[in-house]
Amino acid sequence: MLTIPLNFLHSNQTPHSGYHWDGSSRRFFEGWYYRLTLPDCGQTFAFMYSIEDPIGGQPYSGGAAQVLGPNDEYICRTFPDVKGFWGSRDVLALGHWGKTDLNTLPLYLIPTEFKHHVQEGYQATATLNQGEIYDPATGNYCRWLYDIEPIYYWGNQNSLQQSTAGWLSSLQIFEPGWQILMAHGLASGRIDWNGKIYEFTNAPAYAEKNWGGAFPQKWFWLNCNHFDGEPDLALTAGGGKRGVLWWMESVAMIGLHHHGKFYEFVPWNAKVEWDIQPWGRWQMRAKNLHYEVELTGTTPLPGTPLRAPTANGLLFCCRDTMQGKLNLELRKLTHSKSQTILKAQSSLCGLEIGGGSWDNSWQST
Repeated sequence: MLTIPLNFLHSNQTPHSGYHWDGSSRRFFEGWYYRLTLPDCGQTFAFMYSIEDPIGGQPYSGGAAQVLGPNDEYICRTFPDVKGFWGSRDVLALGHWGKTDLNTLPLYLIPTEFKHHVQEGYQATATLNQGEIYDPATGNYCRWLYDIEPIYYWGNQNSLQQSTAGWLSSLQIFEPGWQILMAHGLASGRIDWNGKIYEFTNAPAYAEKNWGGAFPQKWFWLNCNHFDGEPDLALTAGGGKRGVLWWMESVAMIGLHHHGKFYEFVPWNAKVEWDIQPWGRWQMRAKNLHYEVELTGTTPLPGTPLRAPTANGLLFCCRDTMQGKLNLELRKLTHSKSQTILKAQSSLCGLEIGGGSWDNSWQST
């Protein structure tokens, strides 16, 4: 009944695809994020999975599954028993069983077996996302199952994939760690959202993760892989205040995949600037030796509060919308001149702010 799919052995997966917990009792969390965009109806589903203090018996030990659904509606289910969680150290593969009739240790199940035996929980890999959760307070629920064909991971296509935070992210220096697992893919499957069925084929998909023993004080994020007239374009950008050994630093990055090429703007190869309002407007600009990029994300929507792991457990500490407007321009630099090589727009951009101190705009210095 328990099987391991062959697609686990995917040579192109990014660094940090595996589960990071080392078995110690230090404060620790790991979180995974899967996004699915449905252009035909202008909606997005975002699936957020997390585990905290997996050694168990600690004040914040436990896991959770959150779903941000159509029109930024939200559902969350916690799984207090850490023994119901499993994760592969070698590849992207994880799951958490909540309500089940099985008495075995949790492992990957073929989708039909999972549906039959796990009444609440989830499992996810590089090529599959499946689960079912309920909110007992409202009766709302979500059931999902879709396959994923990865297109871009994090780096040039068909090349060695990169750590989002550089090679030092393999060391316990920067916390939390952050890794884009799949910048763009195509998903096919079915979601039941409170009785409304969404069926889709080759819908844009995305995945990322973070982990560590410390938590960011403040952050922002932009993500989009569906643009008007540009089916082969994916963007992820973000920044935050994070711990570096015994001090805090503010960093930001922008990553673009377009026509098989990866455009990377990170602190060690580019100047990255930002101006993020407390809500409603995200502006970023970055420049390296060969290219420069500008982003402007906006939304009139109020956004939805979401939970995230913090030093005090899983708490509402960020705000998201998946229906943001985005304008993007990429320019090539030659002999001190710039030539626009890409302009793109979207109305299905993910926009987020998180952490504290959002009374005023946050500008890079």
